[in-house]
Amino acid sequence: MSRMSVNELTTNRWSFEEDVTRYTASGIDAIGVWREKLSDYGAEKGAELLAEHGLRVSNLLWAGGFTGSDGRTFRESVDDAVEAIALAELLEAECLVVYSGALAGHIQKHARRLFHAALGHLLPIAAAANVTLALEPMYPDCSDNWSIAPGLDDALEVIEHCDSAYLKLVFDTYHLGFDPAVTDRIAELAPHVAVVHLADTRQVPVDEQNRCRLGHGFLPLSEIVTALEDHGYDGYYDVELFGQDVENFTYQELLDHSREAVGRLVGRPLSRRSQPHTTSADATS
Repeated sequence: MSRMSVNELTTNRWSFEEDVTRYTASGIDAIGVWREKLSDYGAEKGAELLAEHGLRVSNLLWAGGFTGSDGRTFRESVDDAVEAIALAELLEAECLVVYSGALAGHIQKHARRLFHAALGHLLPIAAAANVTLALEPMYPDCSDNWSIAPGLDDALEVIEHCDSAYLKLVFDTYHLGFDPAVTDRIAELAPHVAVVHLADTRQVPVDEQNRCRLGHGFLPLSEIVTALEDHGYDGYYDVELFGQDVENFTYQELLDHSREAVGRLVGRPLSRRSQPHTTSADATS
């Protein structure tokens, strides 16, 4: 089974049904599901469509906002995350991506307390559902609307604090690939990585993210992927591309190029070492 996945944000203007059918027709075996797209299609019907096409779910995006930064109360955000865990269980997703929410006027200490309280409530539910929650460290200039603890060390600190096998990391090359020391840290990080988001870029990240096709930027993707493979990472590589530098390509071109690029990066068949849980017309982006 292939370990390449494509995130639905890469094909943002396609519907959930288009994503499933076109990814499958392109020889892609896994999908990063966006809850909004799936909700438009219908969760139960979507799960059936995924099963019909044999498409695995590498990660489900997203739950969070526990600080109230998106206008919901703490309880509303926690309840929504419980629903997301149930959806991840239904889809047999490898993980559910979780964001704390922005600072939202709180002092840092109180915002962290809210995040820890949310995780303390959610992790037993996730464990019972066999769903891994995954925190995504972000480049500082991209994190203001998403996270009170954006850095890699921040995320590791939260994982250590919670002490649960069901809390791991998203390794997004767009956010982490700029750190010249990150490759040297992969031996430490690999056991904590739930999913890898793959992207490249030609410029330092800013709030308006601009990702480019794999191998067309300056991130050390080959070194990162090689280190992950060498240190036992056996999860999915979920291609997540959006921004000005990919707008001139059709979605089909992005799928085809990404499939070839991921194959080159790994350098061998993308087969899983362990199993999880028990040709279409072009369209412009």
